[in-house]
Amino acid sequence: MPSPTPYKSTPVFDETTLPAALRREHRTKDGVWGVIRVLEGEVRFVVAGGAQTILTPDRQGLVLPDQPHHVEPLGKMRMQVDFYDHAPDRFSPARSQ
Repeated sequence: MPSPTPYKSTPVFDETTLPAALRREHRTKDGVWGVIRVLEGEVRFVVAGGAQTILTPDRQGLVLPDQPHHVEPLGKMRMQVDFYDHAPDRFSPARSQ
């Protein structure tokens, strides 16, 4: 049975500490799911093909394995990414804008 907890999490980033690598297109490895959790503020989550979602503390973003994507802070924010080796059981999906 898969663990409900992530195997790894990033540090908490804010609008000034968010790494450039996350601001430009990148992807998770094959077999790795990411959950973008916004702790404060808003973040634009952009996936390949141009679909955009505004993430908030109430709307998380799910990154599928090997899915090209990037994030853009929208003002003051704090966020963290959790990584799973399986599809997360509990996920509060984001709504496309």
